[in-house]
Amino acid sequence: MAFDTACSPTRLFRQYEYEEDVYLSLDGTATVYVNASLPALNALHGTSFDARPTARVDRDAVRAYYSSPATRVAWVRSSRRNNRRFVHVRLDVDDIRRLNAVEPFSWSAYQFYQDGDRYVFKQAIGAPRGRDGGRGAGASWSGRELVAFRLHLPSKIVDNNSGGDVRRGNILVWEQTLADRLRGAPVDIEARMQTQSILYRTLWLFAATFVAVAIAFLFVIWWILKRAPARVESGTVPRERTHAS
Repeated sequence: MAFDTACSPTRLFRQYEYEEDVYLSLDGTATVYVNASLPALNALHGTSFDARPTARVDRDAVRAYYSSPATRVAWVRSSRRNNRRFVHVRLDVDDIRRLNAVEPFSWSAYQFYQDGDRYVFKQAIGAPRGRDGGRGAGASWSGRELVAFRLHLPSKIVDNNSGGDVRRGNILVWEQTLADRLRGAPVDIEARMQTQSILYRTLWLFAATFVAVAIAFLFVIWWILKRAPARVESGTVPRERTHAS
């Protein structure tokens, strides 16, 4: 799915150097995808991955970096773009509110709670924890690179502060330049949604439609069976023809 996202129209011709995609469930669990260049990881998180274009990606080291009691790494993949190595990580999270206990996400504070008939999600992203002042281990950045934080929400979105439209698939996006992220420009994310998931509403609508069709079908059968005896009593049933021998 991370690679499908990478090829989606929302990303076409845009230079994303670091991305977090959170697929949130109403019970607080989440699936998180991280797509990032190794130079960006080193610059933003203070890691020391070998970011040389010719170096082989150490997937085991990346897996270890994202593994914790609060996360389970499903897979780690790699790619290459603009002479830089990129990694793509999928994680399963039991409680989104505890995600900041994991080093790669410690720059964020997460909140997820119910407020009346709405669920509220908040994420405050602070300064990066990198140590190299944004040099990115010699990365040849052009200055057009972007950082994106995306929310994929399970129920109808009532309100949000993204400043943009809700994208197809119930997606909200917050973006900033990589330069701003390296300088520590904050990102405040807030979204309010209904307490009933879109999937549940869809299944309920499907079930209601099925029941309505079944009732209509039974009514038609009942109507036919009811009219059949009346036709017999009134003599409207065609008689069998006899043929002379």
